[in-house]
Amino acid sequence: MLVTPSALGWAHGAAMVERAALLGSEIVRLKADRLAGLPDVYRDAKATLAVVVVAPPGRRRLEPIPPSADWRFDFAEGCPAHCQYCYLAGSLGGPPIVRAYANLPEILGELAGAVGHGTITSASAERAGEGTTFECSCYTDPLGIEHLTGGLAACISHFGAWNEPVQLRFTTKFARVEPLLELNHGGRTRVRFSVNAHGAERFEGGAPRMPERLAALRRVAQAGYPVGITVAPILPVSDWAEAYDRLMADVAAALDGIADVDLTAELITHRFTPKSKEVLQGWYPGSKLEMDEAARVRKLTKFGSVKWVLPRPQMTEMRNRIEGTLRRWLPQARLLYWT
Repeated sequence: MLVTPSALGWAHGAAMVERAALLGSEIVRLKADRLAGLPDVYRDAKATLAVVVVAPPGRRRLEPIPPSADWRFDFAEGCPAHCQYCYLAGSLGGPPIVRAYANLPEILGELAGAVGHGTITSASAERAGEGTTFECSCYTDPLGIEHLTGGLAACISHFGAWNEPVQLRFTTKFARVEPLLELNHGGRTRVRFSVNAHGAERFEGGAPRMPERLAALRRVAQAGYPVGITVAPILPVSDWAEAYDRLMADVAAALDGIADVDLTAELITHRFTPKSKEVLQGWYPGSKLEMDEAARVRKLTKFGSVKWVLPRPQMTEMRNRIEGTLRRWLPQARLLYWT
């Protein structure tokens, strides 16, 4: 763990250092707040946690995050997993270290001004019941680093005590949910598990296998949390229709017998950008993940950059089949979007 001097000026930062030390991590106290000399070897970078303070106000500025939520905020960036399709590959610059922010109280303190001003759930008749939604897992898997940061528990407790129509949202591939089960969440945190068909699991190194994630889904649902599944990235694996049917059946089995489960589903197809492809092929040179532009369709993002998506006929067929499978096995689930 790399620790900047100003990080220790925050109780949350000092607590992260204490947790890491108790777990036997090497603590490197930097002489300045600038992160220099970072490991450039992928394996070493993935195993490094840097505790930093988000000094520039721009790093705390809320941003819309359609179609998931009204607003995005970050209390950490980077992920310890080794997914060969990693969504962060083209988004975060430099070595893939995990950065956890020591000034979490300051970050949370700036959320109140956004209540009622979003454009995704706040302005949607279909999703108005969710209130103003705040996504905290865009640039990290918060549960994967919770044993070191404690940031997720702090966020859940903050929203649980926040007597406003708000909701915290996060997605995870990890399964160590025990520290969250006794928290006073107030029904204001939706815990979503990233799940996928069996043939896609081989691209998710370092993450718990699907049975562990589904068992964790059951535990948080039993603890009264609103829950969700994020099926991502949907891939045209061998026998994909049967594979995704089996996945939905497994989710249904995991939730069997739990009354009044508040369940949502988000379905996200695989896409990549030129930059993410370059980075991922550098990280995983032996990967069998298909990223052939000739088999894709070129589209532009809202920012004007290029992305490669599945062809429309294939996309339509997969959507019809997978949404039908969702309705068959999980009729209680609210499908939020397909993208």
